[in-house]
Amino acid sequence: MPRAAGSDVPGELEPVVFALSPESDLGGRVAAAVGVDLSPHPERRFEDGEHRTRPLVSVRGRDVYVIESLHGGGDLSVNDRLCRLLFFCGALGESSAASVTAVVPYLCDARKDRQTKPRDPVTTRYVAMILEAAGVDRVMALDVHDLAAFQNAFRCRTDHLTARLPLARRVAERLAGESFTVVSPDVGDVKRANPFRVALTEIVGAPVASAFAEKRRSGGAVTGDLLTGDLEGRAAVIVDDLISTGGTMTRTARRCLDLGATRVLALAAHGVFASGAEQALADPALEGVLVTGSVELRPLAGPAGEKLDVVSIAPLLGEAIRRAHTGGSLVELQGSAVALQDQGAAP
Repeated sequence: MPRAAGSDVPGELEPVVFALSPESDLGGRVAAAVGVDLSPHPERRFEDGEHRTRPLVSVRGRDVYVIESLHGGGDLSVNDRLCRLLFFCGALGESSAASVTAVVPYLCDARKDRQTKPRDPVTTRYVAMILEAAGVDRVMALDVHDLAAFQNAFRCRTDHLTARLPLARRVAERLAGESFTVVSPDVGDVKRANPFRVALTEIVGAPVASAFAEKRRSGGAVTGDLLTGDLEGRAAVIVDDLISTGGTMTRTARRCLDLGATRVLALAAHGVFASGAEQALADPALEGVLVTGSVELRPLAGPAGEKLDVVSIAPLLGEAIRRAHTGGSLVELQGSAVALQDQGAAP
């Protein structure tokens, strides 16, 4: 771990924390969880779309943490946010920061992590390359699409955080006293759903069943109707990394009810909510939609908005920054997340 200037003790100086998203209060809540104030930075947007920003405090010899979720929404596209992060991290390096950590609750372009068709881009690797080229020493990300691809793409240090435990606690509260089944919306996501099932089992102190659905995607069309698992008389919890259009969650929820589930919750770390999500999530097959505040949530009106349950990740991110700065254990923070991930390797 980089050491604070003039000290032999890691993290002796307070960390410096910036948050770049102008429309979100996540950065302020994370900084409060760290125990510091957000450091200021001015934003100037030029008439031709370019922008300029810089730190307004000295970062010389300091460990700096920059919070920016790389999603599209509001006035900023995914690429806008990525460029803002790159330029700001570059400026920190020019200003002699001891280390620069990008805290990225939602990592963009993570779904394209390998070539599935000839001449496909591998955008996960490209994003890693440009972050490192801008001087980023460390990347913290939350519930990435594919953990192995994330770890292999970067050459700088990476920390993979998971919202598994706070989400599992919320599910346990909502389904107290019921039997339930954790459902993976496709076979490939079993490795994500099973660690969640293990965490939920430990929290409720009782066995939690599992199920998985079939899903095939080609040319934007999704097919597959098979769903295997014990659902009769149980509440179903569908677990995925993100909700975009909501179509996958809705299709899976209907199949769960067909197989005897008493009610269905949809759960994901990231509520991206692209076009069509409001209509899909309003489907009566879904009783509730649980996400974290990893991105600035698009407002959902009507039934979809009434179902939405947002779990805060500010305490998790804040404690992760504090431990990273002082040399503490991130594994212990996440409740033996490594062991849970190992258990997720097999269905």
